[in-house]
Amino acid sequence: MSTTAPAKGVTGSILTSATEGSANTANAPFGHALVRAAEKNPRIVGLTADLGKYTDIHVFAEKFPTRFFQMGMAEQSLVGCACGLARTGFVPFATTYAVFATRRAYDFIAIGAALGRANVKIIAGLPGLTTGYGGTHQGIEDLALMRSVPNLTVIDPCDATEVAQATTAIAEHDGPVYMRLLRGQVPVFLDEKTHRFEIGKARLLLDGADVAIISTGLMTGRALEAAKDLAASGVRAAVLHVATIKPFDTAAVGALLARVPRVVTAENHVVTGGLGSAVADLAVAEGLPIKLRKVGIPDCFCESGSLPWLAKHYKMTAADIATSAHDVLK
Repeated sequence: MSTTAPAKGVTGSILTSATEGSANTANAPFGHALVRAAEKNPRIVGLTADLGKYTDIHVFAEKFPTRFFQMGMAEQSLVGCACGLARTGFVPFATTYAVFATRRAYDFIAIGAALGRANVKIIAGLPGLTTGYGGTHQGIEDLALMRSVPNLTVIDPCDATEVAQATTAIAEHDGPVYMRLLRGQVPVFLDEKTHRFEIGKARLLLDGADVAIISTGLMTGRALEAAKDLAASGVRAAVLHVATIKPFDTAAVGALLARVPRVVTAENHVVTGGLGSAVADLAVAEGLPIKLRKVGIPDCFCESGSLPWLAKHYKMTAADIATSAHDVLK
């Protein structure tokens, strides 16, 4: 039996559902990281659309009440005001749910932020199946929408360590950013001492020659768990974590596809237009003969239910990733 060892940046605890299953968690990593960034940069301001507590920006509001703006349930105004603040020299962080940012304020992000290259950071809570409240609240198609917008950086962190590091990075980055948010008690499985988030860079968390699992967001925890299960059956899986959907790390992904052509992608997003599509596009552009299986949300609006039930129902668990890996090896 062959096994693969985790990279130095990975701890032994792997999450198995959206917000459960990890022995280690951190509370409100985005909010606390934003406070640290704001202590160094007085130009950072915070805005939300009536969702301060539910996007963890209340931590910032409590520390800097004069630098926080409550916009009410008006997402277009949220983004529009953030763009105006950016044009006067501030660095605005605007928080709401992914569905409201992308469905209700898409034009404001595309034109106000991206076309004009405004230094606005859109922080989007409840991405994919991180809520059980059905199609009205599950942001299942936001990556497809946002990666299609020119000039916009798109990020999907995988755990509390990366949420905090990504917050620091985008605060220092000059330009519009859309970042998915894991909020509340967020699992920790990357070692903050050795893992380094960098915009536009993928990270190989495990190496293996039999199958490549390319993942983003919270699905990276499940990918690592799947790799552990696969190793027990003698399958050596590489796990490449792609935290930045745009700009896409074509060099790292292409290099892995070239040497491990049996591939599974895993994303907390519909299987059309997100990570899986980006990998497929790259393979076609580079003429790489891969065999690909996509794990993600199918082409539907999802039901309401508990997060573990939703993950099982839509075949997005670690076991489902492992099954897809076995399938692609056939």
